[in-house]
Amino acid sequence: MSKKLVILSLLLTILITTTSCSVKEQNRYSTQFLELFNTVTEIVGYSDSKEDFSVFSQLIYDNLEEYHQLYDKYKEYEGIHNIKSINDNAGIKPVKVDQRIIDLLLYSKDIYELSGGGVNVGMGSVLEIWHDYREEGINDPESAKLPPMEQLEAANLHTDIYKLIIDEIASTVYLSDKHMKLDVGAIAKGYATEQVCKIAEENGYKNFLISVGGNVRAVGKKGPKKELWSVGIQNPDRYSEQQSLFTLEITDLSLVASGDYERYYTVDGKRYHHIINPATLMPSEYFTSVSVICKDSGLADALSTTIYNMSFEEGKALIESLDDVEALWVFQDGELEYSENFENLIKK
Repeated sequence: MSKKLVILSLLLTILITTTSCSVKEQNRYSTQFLELFNTVTEIVGYSDSKEDFSVFSQLIYDNLEEYHQLYDKYKEYEGIHNIKSINDNAGIKPVKVDQRIIDLLLYSKDIYELSGGGVNVGMGSVLEIWHDYREEGINDPESAKLPPMEQLEAANLHTDIYKLIIDEIASTVYLSDKHMKLDVGAIAKGYATEQVCKIAEENGYKNFLISVGGNVRAVGKKGPKKELWSVGIQNPDRYSEQQSLFTLEITDLSLVASGDYERYYTVDGKRYHHIINPATLMPSEYFTSVSVICKDSGLADALSTTIYNMSFEEGKALIESLDDVEALWVFQDGELEYSENFENLIKK
């Protein structure tokens, strides 16, 4: 799920060589772009020159752009069969797709089982209704209204994940329900971020930090001193003077948040955000935000949506059942709860 901004506290200092015979000083460079996954991508790293960093950042951009086009459900691209292509052919025929789509959709089925149905990429028909009403409400606030439950329930009849047919041999995807639509927003940014970071590492880049719309992935450490990366967890209270709830120190980890403070509209004085609970077909109201920290950005993305749509007791039990996963819950009244080892990541 499209969603989630974690404010980066890029507490990066100018590097100083510790002795006259130490490693050659590198400089901190950063860049950002707005075109991909409908969000801001920021890259931070250390390099010997601006030119070297430009080569690295271009590698990230080029690969992330490919994932963006493959996972796009709105737009067609020349020579590419993407999520939109699959949706357009629902109930008509299988669509031959890139292996990266096959991999994402297979992963999405695993996440469906892990989340107990809390993350379902087959909910596109329901999410499309919410998207349309939300956009209309944002563009014309005085006329903002909620989608009728009857309409949502009718669309929900066409969200059966088992009607997503994946043929790994033929490399095809087919929706056997002609009214079904895929929406991979709950996992696509995190999954793509993880894959792009792997590509960068395979090309010899070992120390950098990337944020794709708040899907933060820290690789290695910063600078020749090999310090941990510092990232902040955004305070969901937009009226608070405290911008971040915590600053974490991490390496080779991902941080992803889901919250009600982004992508919402207001109806009769109440905000309705974009994270829709499959059980109720309405925006979840358990928390203002949740954050998940684990190694894999795709898993962190999926889990943040999953536990946002669960009670605290259910979400905590799920997090505790997984190895090396930590989480923070922010309740509607501002109360905080976090998993057992979360405190170990907080910057002292």
